[in-house]
Amino acid sequence: MTSQLRQLALCKQGLALPQPFGAGLSGTRSAIEHLGYVQIDTLSVVERAHHHVLWSRVPAYNPSHLNQLISEQHIFEYWYHAASYLPMRDYRYALPNMACIRDGENRYYNNVDKRLMKKILARVKAEGASRLRDLDQGSKGKGSWWSQAPGKRAVEKLFMQGDLMVCERNGMEKVYDLAERCLPEGVDLSVPTPVEYAAYLFDTTLRAHGVFTWKQLLHLKTGKTMRDAMREVVDERIETGVVKALGSTGASNTYVDINALEQTPTVGCALKVLSPFDNLVIHRDRLSSLFEYDYRIECYVAAPKRVFGYFCLPILYGDKFVGRIDCKAHRADQRFEIISLHLEDGQLDRESFFPALTDELQKFADFNKCPLLDESVIEKLRRRRSLTSGL
Repeated sequence: MTSQLRQLALCKQGLALPQPFGAGLSGTRSAIEHLGYVQIDTLSVVERAHHHVLWSRVPAYNPSHLNQLISEQHIFEYWYHAASYLPMRDYRYALPNMACIRDGENRYYNNVDKRLMKKILARVKAEGASRLRDLDQGSKGKGSWWSQAPGKRAVEKLFMQGDLMVCERNGMEKVYDLAERCLPEGVDLSVPTPVEYAAYLFDTTLRAHGVFTWKQLLHLKTGKTMRDAMREVVDERIETGVVKALGSTGASNTYVDINALEQTPTVGCALKVLSPFDNLVIHRDRLSSLFEYDYRIECYVAAPKRVFGYFCLPILYGDKFVGRIDCKAHRADQRFEIISLHLEDGQLDRESFFPALTDELQKFADFNKCPLLDESVIEKLRRRRSLTSGL
C-alpha cells in the first residue's frame, strides 16, 4: 500500500510521467495551476527554487515564462505559506490575508509610516511601474527613504495589503505597479468565507498531492475558526466519497483521493534532482512518513553541524528518495561543482543508477548555464557509499 501511495503522490506532483502538464509556456501555466503555488526563493547556489521546481516538471521551461505569464495576467505573486507564484484564478483567496494586513492584525506590518505609503502610491500612480530604487528620484544621501527600512517596509505593506502588485522580476529585483493595472478585467474580488477558504486549501492539496495529512492541510494556518472550517470540509469530502482516512501510513489523520488511487499508473525508474523547496518535499513530516526520508536543508545550520552540505538537493529515483547531493553553480566560469554526494540505499542498483544520475546532473548543469560538469566525483562514488569532494 505504501508504494501505491508514493506513486499516487508522484503522479499528482507531475514527477512520474513525461510532460504531465505539456511543455514551454503553456506547460508552465498548467503546472502552476495544478500545483496551486510555486515557492519563490532568493538562494542562488544553483538555479533558484521557483525555476528549479518548474524545470523538473515542464520540458522546454524557460525562466522568462514567469514574467510573461504575469504580464498576460495568468499568474500573480503573493503569499501561500511563503512568497509564491499563484494562479490568477485563485486571487480571491488572497483577500482575507490582505485584509488582515490592512487592519493591522499582523504585528510585523504595524507602525509603518502611513504618509510614506500614500506618497509611494501616488508616485506609482503618476509614474507607472517602478522598482524600489526608482521610487526616490530626489536626494540620494543617507536620509533618502528608499534605502532605509521604513521605505522598504512601506512598499512591503502596500504589496501585502493588495494595493501594489509585482508586475515583473529582473532576477530577484521586483517591479511594482498598482493592483488595478495588474488584475485582469472581471477577476473575482469576493472575499471567501472561512469554509470557502478551507475548501480551497483542501481542493488544492487534493489535486496536487493525492495523499496528504491534516497537518499539511493547515500548514501555518492557525486559529479555531480555520480548524473548524477545515473539519467541516474534510468530513463532507469523506461523507461524499471523495477521500478516505487511512490508519496505516505511519501518520495520523492521513487522507487519500479514492478515485485517483484506483487509477494511478506504475511509476518507472526516472531520476530527479529536486529543489529543497519543491512542493513534494516541503512538508517534512509527510515526506518522512510517506517516503521514509528525513530531510532538511542545512544552509540555516551552523557549518560545523552540517552533515550533508550547505544546499543539498534530494535525489528521487523511481518512487524512493535514495540520496542527496550538494552542488554549486560557478556561473562566471560555467562550471557545475559537485561538492558532496551521499546515498542512503545500500541495495541500490548502481549499474542503472549512476548513468541516470550523470545524465540528470548534466541536464541540470546545462539549465544552470554551467555545462562543465566534473564527472570524476560520480565515478569515485561508484565505489563508495558517500563522498565529499576536495577531501
